[in-house]
Amino acid sequence: MVNHQPGSLDAVFAALSDPTRRALLERLTGEDELSVSALATPLPMSLPAVMKHLDVLEQAGLVARRKVGRTVRCRIEAAPMETAMEWLARYERFWTESLDRLATLVERDE
Repeated sequence: MVNHQPGSLDAVFAALSDPTRRALLERLTGEDELSVSALATPLPMSLPAVMKHLDVLEQAGLVARRKVGRTVRCRIEAAPMETAMEWLARYERFWTESLDRLATLVERDE
């Protein structure tokens, strides 16, 4: 596995490329914190497998973990996703403008 800089676009997109990791982030959305066991409960995999997915999310800066007694609690960190969204927004503008020009050409030919 390739190691990326924490919080880098490469790390964020690599972390988001997996459906299990996206499901974990979705579960954390709207919650202050959830325990690792609460996050793992609906998933059809072992707790160590969930922990590995959380490691990737944490390395990307998308999740923060803290230990409270014997419980590890997780929370979502939005800043790296905001950076990714800003990067994607540039390309959204490009494609929107390109598709608008294409629509204008098609309408003119009709």
